[in-house]
Amino acid sequence: MTLNAYLILSTIIFSIGLIGVLRRKNVLMLFFSTEIMLNAVNIGLAAISKFHGDLTGQMFAFFIIAVAASEVAIGLGLLILWYKRTGSINLDDIAKMKG
Repeated sequence: MTLNAYLILSTIIFSIGLIGVLRRKNVLMLFFSTEIMLNAVNIGLAAISKFHGDLTGQMFAFFIIAVAASEVAIGLGLLILWYKRTGSINLDDIAKMKG
């Protein structure tokens, strides 16, 4: 496969994730869409790294995976606490939260 094929695939997957972030009102689906976007970036970085013959892009992808794992751990923990308090994970309800 060529580099363009990988980059087109990465763009399509990123667009799907972006649409999910913009259109969803459920926080859990927002997390899933963000993960899809991060995985699309990882595909692009790994493909560019492979075609240039260095490991820089793969190292960036590794760090993105680490950041995504920490985001999920902290985000889901907060989401569980919020659901126990309110019984809802709707973004509109969370936006109404006051200090």
